[in-house]
Amino acid sequence: MIVGVGIDVAEIDRFARSLERTPELADRLFVPAELLLPGGERRGVASLAARFAAKEAVAKALGAPGGLRWRDAEIRQEDSGRPRLEVRGTVAARAAELGVLAWHVSLSHDAGVASAVVIAEG
Repeated sequence: MIVGVGIDVAEIDRFARSLERTPELADRLFVPAELLLPGGERRGVASLAARFAAKEAVAKALGAPGGLRWRDAEIRQEDSGRPRLEVRGTVAARAAELGVLAWHVSLSHDAGVASAVVIAEG
């Protein structure tokens, strides 16, 4: 059963300007593992924008309650390259309230826009 669906988009250039203007923003939004590629290089801004869109989509899938912390929703990358959502803290608590048992996430970026769709399944 689908508990919630969230979708969000982020303009990549606008997101890049936000990161440049506020350097500590990346650390407020992402856990260290999200900022790095598997080889240890810093992840590109398009990829980070897609992860940001996914965090927004997670909130929407949960009904957009206040009090969710950005770093309590982590977008991980499986060896296959497929994105996977891990939740903890405020996000895990809200998901438990709603009976969420599994997450499905899709990320994309093209033509200057990053997007994400998140499905919360019960």
